[in-house]
Amino acid sequence: MKRKKKILFLKAVAYGDLNEEIKTYLDQYKDETTELEVRNIQIGPKHLEYQYYQALAGAQILKELLRAEKEGFDAACISCFDDPFLYPAREISKNMVVTAPGEASMHLASVLGNSFSIIVGRDKWIPQMRENVCKYGLERKLASFRSLGMGVLDFHKDERATMKKFRQEIRLAIEKDRAEVIILGCSMQFGFYKELQQEFGVPVIDCMIASLKQAEYLLELREKAGWHFSRRGLYERPDPEEMRDWQLDECFNLEGLLD
Repeated sequence: MKRKKKILFLKAVAYGDLNEEIKTYLDQYKDETTELEVRNIQIGPKHLEYQYYQALAGAQILKELLRAEKEGFDAACISCFDDPFLYPAREISKNMVVTAPGEASMHLASVLGNSFSIIVGRDKWIPQMRENVCKYGLERKLASFRSLGMGVLDFHKDERATMKKFRQEIRLAIEKDRAEVIILGCSMQFGFYKELQQEFGVPVIDCMIASLKQAEYLLELREKAGWHFSRRGLYERPDPEEMRDWQLDECFNLEGLLD
């Protein structure tokens, strides 16, 4: 019998209204050996459309991930397409796999086709997302960004209106920008991909699902092949003794989570 995998889907925002809905949605796609839990950070902004909001949320994101590893979670997904604090999260974790929607979706899209377009909410998001595309080494694969002119909290207010905007921008991405794969570039754009994929006949990636499946994939690779995040360079973990000497757990209310 296969061992259960505990995966945390962490909403990087300070509200839990949709937690159960998101869990029900993702339960359709998880492996039978995955135990999935959805949480949110306890204090901070309710969306991360501004980098200042991301900075404020950062300490809470890392705290929740440290707590999850202490509680025995095998992996965690940071639910925001900007992938806030993904690299620091991998750096400070010990053995836990950490993924995020942007990286997971872009790498998947680069395999499924020669080019991809990312459908964003607002133009404001594009510069940071473009930086991530370059950071992940995928700029040659990027066909375009297409904007719906909607904020994070707007997508599910009137889903018919949202779908109308999706159709308009996806059609332009395929016909004008020559995109072969479409990425829905916000975790709150969950639930729309199936109908759009059927209509346009190209892969339409739901980034929530992509991050969950990447987490399961990386856990399987760790178990079967011993492959995990390298500690040689980028993800080298800070010295525990140094962190203790500086009393970082006390200064930042981390409750012994750095041990």
